[in-house]
Amino acid sequence: MKKLKALIFALASLIGAAYCFAEEIIALIPGAESVMEAPQQDNEPAASAFNPKLKKKVPNQVCVYKGHTLSYNNETLLPNWVEYQLTKNEAQGELPRKDKFRQDPMVKGKQAEESDYKNSGWDRGHMAPAGDMKWSVKAMEDSYYFTNICPQNRQLNAGDWKELEEQCRKWAIKYGKVDIICGPIVNKNRHGKLGANKVVIPDGFYKIVKYSTAKEVVVRGYVFDNPPKRKSVIDTRPAKPRPLESYVKPISEIEKLTGIKFSI
Repeated sequence: MKKLKALIFALASLIGAAYCFAEEIIALIPGAESVMEAPQQDNEPAASAFNPKLKKKVPNQVCVYKGHTLSYNNETLLPNWVEYQLTKNEAQGELPRKDKFRQDPMVKGKQAEESDYKNSGWDRGHMAPAGDMKWSVKAMEDSYYFTNICPQNRQLNAGDWKELEEQCRKWAIKYGKVDIICGPIVNKNRHGKLGANKVVIPDGFYKIVKYSTAKEVVVRGYVFDNPPKRKSVIDTRPAKPRPLESYVKPISEIEKLTGIKFSI
């Protein structure tokens, strides 16, 4: 029995080493990183709950990450939309945040970079929030790619936008899961562009949330303004929070603002 246990242990060690070595090799192959990931019940990208379709002809590079999927626009240097599903287990993740913003080496075309935001007064606002990715190191890291980031008013980022993110976690815990799609609203581009790479500063942001209760399927759309800068720095006075209900808008209005058709 001891010899059998020793043999099993030796085989397990060899398999483990081979798996790790294979992961290192595959990581060097473009687009093959996820091939070796072991199946996990709560952390694979879910099928789209919104099926977003761009009405306008704009750059549309779809990127599938560990915890979210997005459509990247290499002209605005912003995502057109970012979608993900948050489950009850994922909403209760406890991994620490890792604030390391960086470019996605797999994306074609120009991207924003750290210097664009430096001393600008604009926050690097997550669309798929890092706070929703605490269930996986890889999902957390992926959320810091600039493909998932937009110039965002500091008060909004730390205020009502954050409050809605926290509310989504509560819904996920209460109802088992919540589907979310969000992104920037770029129409008049009233705030101009940011940095040497000319990152478009959004006029506002949208978020659509979908979850099921015992009685009904709930779908709510929200629209947030992205207030302009005052002089050279965003207004730093204490934010004045508003009830989240005051941001609720019909999905049809969000479709007009974004040029995206959502099938819900």
